[in-house]
Amino acid sequence: MAHKHTRSRPHAEFRHRSQLPMPAVEEVEQRLMDGLSPSLLAPRQLERRAPRQPHRLIRMRQRLLTLPIIVAIMVSLVWRRVPSIAEVQKVLAREGLLGRAPLQVSPQAITKRLAVLPAAVMGQLLAEVCARLQAQGPPTVPHPRWAPVRERFSLMALVDGSTREALRKKTEVLREREGLVLGGKMMVMVEAFSHRPRWQLYTEDAAANDKRLATEIMAAVPVGGLWVCDLGFFSFLCFDDLTKQQQFFVTRMREKIADRTVQVLSQGASYRDEMIQVGLYRSHPCTQPLRMVSVLWQGTWDRSLTNVLDPQQLSARQVCELSRRRWRIEEAFALTKRVLDLAYWWTGSTTAVQLQRYATLIFYAVLLTLCQQVAEVLGEPLERLSVERVFRAFYHYSRAVQRGEADDLVLFLAEHAKLLGIVKRWRKHHRERQQLEYLIWGDP
Repeated sequence: MAHKHTRSRPHAEFRHRSQLPMPAVEEVEQRLMDGLSPSLLAPRQLERRAPRQPHRLIRMRQRLLTLPIIVAIMVSLVWRRVPSIAEVQKVLAREGLLGRAPLQVSPQAITKRLAVLPAAVMGQLLAEVCARLQAQGPPTVPHPRWAPVRERFSLMALVDGSTREALRKKTEVLREREGLVLGGKMMVMVEAFSHRPRWQLYTEDAAANDKRLATEIMAAVPVGGLWVCDLGFFSFLCFDDLTKQQQFFVTRMREKIADRTVQVLSQGASYRDEMIQVGLYRSHPCTQPLRMVSVLWQGTWDRSLTNVLDPQQLSARQVCELSRRRWRIEEAFALTKRVLDLAYWWTGSTTAVQLQRYATLIFYAVLLTLCQQVAEVLGEPLERLSVERVFRAFYHYSRAVQRGEADDLVLFLAEHAKLLGIVKRWRKHHRERQQLEYLIWGDP
């Protein structure tokens, strides 16, 4: 009997993607160039670590692939969904990128330059772009009751981490390592209502515990700021440090935690707001009192924990809504990974991985600013808009511009919002959630 040969299935993240670059949209490129102004991309002396002596820095020579050209390549790879380095080399040679003149270079030259370019330079560009976008004004809140809450806190942010996908073993160092080599772990802080990136941190250790990064997050949050996190940061020592530094948090309550009720602030048929004391054992103390809000949601008690003890500053309903809103950052991770192709690495270099991450976050911040403007024109909260549909509508806008039917991106998206599916549909689970909130809290 003949042996049956089975074809091995490649890893899902390494499968070939048969796609072409998205056509250039002049208004989108202008928004990117406004954020990445010439002052940010001014010629600067770049330094990298010596391969054989990592403690020594060596200066990089100015070549054809300068910092402005590399930034144009990286950002265009993201927003135009260019499938490979070889393809972006063709676009650069034929059309130029982000206002840069056409340039003849080889794909190997681009790959080698990405492998040695300091990733910290792109990180500085991301921080400056985010600062410029934040100076344009705060986004609209989803409900008027959130307006006074935003004024009480200097910052309201969502924090979470995400493990990066496996790297392609194209370098000798990676080939020596057995099994899948993950691309590290990134920690991102986004604004609670606009979801724009506020701060990020990267570590090559994909198994790094979130508690190890808590100190860096505290340093990034101003005094009086509030950040929403998951159970990965659940630590009594962390809670005490936040309270002493006048920073606030909202997180989920971990199961099987011993607590003692100090005072019941308010309660109803489906919720309970109380002051509690946790860390009752001497070996595991928590010196500061906390506040726990429990809500009966679809037959299960959801418990949220915070150090905002005054219900006048943050009501029980707002504590629960912030705890559920934390999952919005998971949508941001899914969007950057699957729509903006952050799950697909262009090269196997660790430095190039970091550059791709920075470039994706830069474009994501500009994309969210555009979505905010569209939401204001439509009179809808930002969370009712599909960021993915706005991104995919760039193709239709480019075709409309070619036919002379449109010249303003925001107005085009607002006018064709229903056709393009930009505003999310009001589905059955939305109505059921609204009814549950009315039964629990008594007002819409």
